[in-house]
Amino acid sequence: MSSLFDCADPDQRATGIRAAVGAAKSGRLIVMPTDTLYGIGCDAFDSEAVAELLAAKGRGRDMPVPVLVGSWHTIDGLVLGVSSSTRALVEAFWPGGLSLVVQQAPSLAWDLGDTDGTVMLRMPLHPVAIEILREVGPMAVSSANVSGRSPSTTAQEARTQLGDSVSVYLDGGPSPKAQASTIVDLTGRAPRILRHGAVSADDIAEVLDVAPESLVQQ
Repeated sequence: MSSLFDCADPDQRATGIRAAVGAAKSGRLIVMPTDTLYGIGCDAFDSEAVAELLAAKGRGRDMPVPVLVGSWHTIDGLVLGVSSSTRALVEAFWPGGLSLVVQQAPSLAWDLGDTDGTVMLRMPLHPVAIEILREVGPMAVSSANVSGRSPSTTAQEARTQLGDSVSVYLDGGPSPKAQASTIVDLTGRAPRILRHGAVSADDIAEVLDVAPESLVQQ
């Protein structure tokens, strides 16, 4: 049976965060608010929990799970060399609505799906999410919905879709942006936007000192 905690209530917030951290560390799934949409997550290094996350969403290994982190510095242990472009984007837009696809460190003992040696990383701008991430460490987090259905912008929407496959739901109110993150691929010869979202191409281009149209060229 899943539990739902209202994070607008200080007592429920504290209790809910403790419950969510305990669940994640025990290999169970949680749903938490982020600055973009609600996410379903687990310990990124627990391969069984990641498999359960994919199953809860009805999603295959061909759609690997992104990873959320609780600080800038976490990426140094996850990435195979942090490029100047990666560092610039992290400093400009984290925490916030920008996801970065990078080459992962080969020593990482995790299984996020068929990643082909890459990982998608983001640091969310949400106090509840940050508090959990700093307690649990890197978490595999995907949008809190069944694959093919609309992403959840409230905890109740997520619970309606995912039910008891999730142990703990944290209700942080409606998603402030209700918009997915922008995804930038940094694994090729030049940065490329894979999905437009919360951060504009113009803002990314300004940080990288490139023309916006260069970010969408194939």
